Formats: sequence, structure tokens, C-alpha cells
Amino acid sequence: MQEHSVTVAITTYKLPEPFFVLATQNPLEMEGTYPLPEAQLDRFMFNIVIRYLSEDDEVAVVTQTTGGEEPVPQRILSGADVLQYQALVRQVVIAEEIARYAVRLAHASRPGEPGAADFVEKWVKWGAGLRGSQALVRGAKARALMHGRYHVSIKDIQALAKPILRHRIMTNFYAESERVTPDVIVDRLIETVPAPRSGL
Repeated sequence: MQEHSVTVAITTYKLPEPFFVLATQNPLEMEGTYPLPEAQLDRFMFNIVIRYLSEDDEVAVVTQTTGGEEPVPQRILSGADVLQYQALVRQVVIAEEIARYAVRLAHASRPGEPGAADFVEKWVKWGAGLRGSQALVRGAKARALMHGRYHVSIKDIQALAKPILRHRIMTNFYAESERVTPDVIVDRLIETVPAPRSGL
């Protein structure tokens, strides 16, 4: 029997910065698709829920998309601009007690940890990890800048808690049977985890 040797060359290509991924999840058409594993979900910074448009917004979309005018997209920022803003966000100041609050919020979502709340033990199968804490701080820094501040407040952390934590908190059978969603759990975490007074 003759042996054959095969050599495979693997070429990697690095996409130019800035590079990021947007993904959509349609709750109605799941046929032939598979949910992402938890480790892959964790790599997305935000999980943003988009609801139906208001009547005025829907009228605007309908009239703009059914007419004869073809909209021409205009570039608002270049890739270099985005990288510059990303570097600026990293310079936003966050007090240690506020960073600690972000970490405690993520930590409080983990069942089996010392001091875990009863509702977490009852409803949560898996909580947010280190990426959740990092995303809370990065997102809060960006939000602070967008509101004209160069320091992070507790309100920045709390405002982003749902979009950052909802896909990192895996609920169990008991939560599903009681119709408890990750958003409900995040609300309870914000009520339960004490916020530092100086950061409010």
C-alpha cells in the first residue's frame, strides 16, 4: 500500500482596523439555524433589542422607501476617526469604586458564588464573566463621553447593564417556567448590588 503525503498551506488575512461584527437574531425564523454557544455570545459587547417603530417613525420609513428618490449614503467618519475615538474612550477616567461596582454587578449574576442572591441561585444557570465586567466599563466610558463628561458615573454602568449583561446571563428551567427573563434578573441585580454613594 503506497503512502501519500499532503502539504496544506494556510494563509491568514488580517482585516484592517477598525473591524467589528454585527449580527441579527430573528425570533420568528429559527428554522435551519442554531443558537450561538455561550462562549461565542460572550464575544459580542451588546445585545440590543429592537422593537416595532412608533407610528411617526414607521410613516417616515414607508414614505422614504416607497418613493422615487434613491438615498445616497454619506460617510460620516473614516476608519482613522473611529480608531481615534476608541483611543479617546480609553482615556476617560473611572474611579476605582465605580469600576468595583461594575465588577460586583457582573459577579452578582453568577450562581454558586459566596453571597449569591437567592433569585440568582434559583433562576440563573450561568452568569456574566470577565468580559461582562470589561464591557460594562468600556461602554460606560463611551456613554460618559457622549454625555459630555470625562468621568464615568454609576448611571452610565446601570444604563448599559441590560444590553451588556442580557446575553451573558443564561437562565435555567425554573426561570423559563416562571417567565423570568435575563432583563428581569438584571433589574433585580441593580436593586440588590449596593452602589457607592459618591458615584451617583
